[in-house]
Amino acid sequence: MKSITIKGSERESVGKKATKALRNAGKVPCVVYGGEKPLHFSADELAFRSLVYTGAAHTVKVDLGDGKLKAIMQDIQFHPVTDRILHIDFYQLFDDKEVTMNIPVRLQGNAPGVRNGGRLLFRKRKLSIKALPDNLPDFFDIDISKLKIGDNITVESLLNDEFEILHPETTVVVQVKTMRAAIVVDDEDEDLEGEEGIEGEEGTEGETEGAEASEGGEEGKE
Repeated sequence: MKSITIKGSERESVGKKATKALRNAGKVPCVVYGGEKPLHFSADELAFRSLVYTGAAHTVKVDLGDGKLKAIMQDIQFHPVTDRILHIDFYQLFDDKEVTMNIPVRLQGNAPGVRNGGRLLFRKRKLSIKALPDNLPDFFDIDISKLKIGDNITVESLLNDEFEILHPETTVVVQVKTMRAAIVVDDEDEDLEGEEGIEGEEGTEGETEGAEASEGGEEGKE
């Protein structure tokens, strides 16, 4: 998995007054959990742009000048009006300790069932997995180029020895659902469907999973 380096400074004071002063200076107060004790630090808000405003999953290298530690983002708080980042929690990674993380799903290709009037339903945009840090994938890439009307792809087809997917094997990730105007095409007729099929809109449905979670529990914020 790709890693983003965040350069920051360890916080000597963690009170409300000090936290407010950091935010006024354009910095974000952060905490890293999972180690021997919580590590409080701050970094420029702009340093988190590539980490926060992306659909990809990343690990983080927190650089405080005297050494780096690996972590993943566990929780983030935004201002309700301005959407500025108020606070970020991280969870420290260790090479020999498994961690739980939500991994994005990407669809590859075009489903023939959609071209024949079916509707593409994207049920799971992220999948929760448990793995050692070095085995965390960037994405789940799913080929939908063979999905006909009524077909689906489940978690079972994505199983891998390098990580554990924390969903039942029967969980549907993506499917093509029959619609009233759909035309079911046999295999030998697929080369004709572009002329005779009804054009279908490739819509998507499904709720986005929540923020990334990790083992070790969640502790309070500033």
